[in-house]
Amino acid sequence: MTDGSRVVAVVRTAVLAGIVAISVPLAADETRTDGLDIRTGLEPGVDNTHRAGVDPGRLEGPFEWRSDVYPDTVRLWWVFVPAQYDPDLPANLLVFQDGHRAVHPEGSLQIPVVLANLAHDGVIPPTIGVFVTPGHRGEPWPADLEWGNPNHRAQEYDALDDRYVTMLADELLPQVEARFNVSADPTRRAIGGTSSGAMAAFTAAWLRPDQFGNVISFIGSYVSIGFRQPSEESGGHWVPGGQDWPALLRRESIRPLAIYLQDGVNDLDNEWGHWFLANRQMAAALRYANRAADEQGDDGPRYRLETVWTDGEHADRHAGILMPEALRWIWGEVATASVNSPR
Repeated sequence: MTDGSRVVAVVRTAVLAGIVAISVPLAADETRTDGLDIRTGLEPGVDNTHRAGVDPGRLEGPFEWRSDVYPDTVRLWWVFVPAQYDPDLPANLLVFQDGHRAVHPEGSLQIPVVLANLAHDGVIPPTIGVFVTPGHRGEPWPADLEWGNPNHRAQEYDALDDRYVTMLADELLPQVEARFNVSADPTRRAIGGTSSGAMAAFTAAWLRPDQFGNVISFIGSYVSIGFRQPSEESGGHWVPGGQDWPALLRRESIRPLAIYLQDGVNDLDNEWGHWFLANRQMAAALRYANRAADEQGDDGPRYRLETVWTDGEHADRHAGILMPEALRWIWGEVATASVNSPR
């Protein structure tokens, strides 16, 4: 049984046993921000924009591609190559979801620009960036999509199973590794995203820590978008969703992951869940897992966690502003931060 299928089985058993609740009542003060460090007034910095004297590297793509893991879908992907890339030396790797937003020249993320600036300054090692969109069911790829979401996004990003990371590890990344010298060391490989893309990134790394040792999660959708009631399609089983992650993290073995977790106090609150509360539940579960392992004398890995709470909404703006900080925290001079962030 794969980790992905095992996680689904664990959640199904827990739901039936009443361990994982479909809707969890919360204390009245759980949405309060008393005592939290809420960062306000965030604005883009020098690392977020093209700088004179910095070689921008090159962005290749988009390449149109069809996955065997998700039949009848089409998607786009890009690869960024920094000017400092040396084919004789393994480069770091960053895989980021919703690639059409990550590379958009008028978008908030501008990740190729950030990678170019940080590599130029020697803050992080030269990093190959891979930016991939969700799949779109139907042909061809919708040319008028712009900032929108392809119609197969939720089925891929919000699913608590191993199909998405299997697609990355077995289909997409071999295409990258055939052309570029990319490190196989998980600590030098990161995966990230915003919203449901963050959920996809966390799921991928947790299920395959041999592939990714670092997660960058902005406004993560750890809510019930992927949850489904029993149906003929699901074989009569409950289908887990992102809201189940905190319960699983408290009960399952710790993965060797570093996680940069951001959300804004003004994020969404709707029928799928309360985003800010969900992200706080994720942070609490990760810290509990570390604490429980310490108390049990477990000599295994611990989660390395940095939580960043802002006054942001459900948008990419703060993700773009904080991207340089996230990469510095993972691979830069502050990579020796304590296992449990004080925030």
